[in-house]
Amino acid sequence: MGNLATPKSVQKLQMALHAKAKTEPGYRFYALYDKIFREDILAHAYAQCRSNKGVPGVDGQDFADVEAYGLGRWLGELALALKEETYRPDPIRRVYIPKANGNLRPLGISTLRDRTCMTAAMLVLDPIFEADLPPEQYAYRADRNAQQAVIDVEETLFLDHPEVVDADLADYLERASHYPRSVGCASKRSGRAAGSLILKPFLRPQLMCTA
Repeated sequence: MGNLATPKSVQKLQMALHAKAKTEPGYRFYALYDKIFREDILAHAYAQCRSNKGVPGVDGQDFADVEAYGLGRWLGELALALKEETYRPDPIRRVYIPKANGNLRPLGISTLRDRTCMTAAMLVLDPIFEADLPPEQYAYRADRNAQQAVIDVEETLFLDHPEVVDADLADYLERASHYPRSVGCASKRSGRAAGSLILKPFLRPQLMCTA
């Protein structure tokens, strides 16, 4: 998610959430939704999306359009929609990218508005679920990469653990791209699902618009 420095206020919130989740594995986080539309959270979420560049979604709006409109104004309107629970996700623009084997992989492109909201939710939820992840998990985690995983495997092999299992889910992204069911993801948070940590505006199925 880019290399932008996280603002101190956002770091403070993330550290508090992580510490609570780490020290109390069974703790239930009820009041998180209001953190997502905090000014500093949304501003940093937009900056992260901006650093990743990317193309417009179904509304055709790009970063230049947002900044011409006025970033503060745009973020303020988004925060108000989230606060009043009138925010609704836009349909996802679907494009197809070629794979090495000649097949096509569907790719869903959200609008900048939705990307900013999803990143804001990630900034709040990530430190909680990070506390539950095992140390040997490297994928999709901050400050971890495939090279570190390879080093870990080499060290394990050196310690006389010669069996290696390589597993993958065939075409998982193609099947999951329509609507990732984060609502049903299991968690150690006393049986709470990932989707139950935030409110309903984020839990609606998103329609596809094929490009």
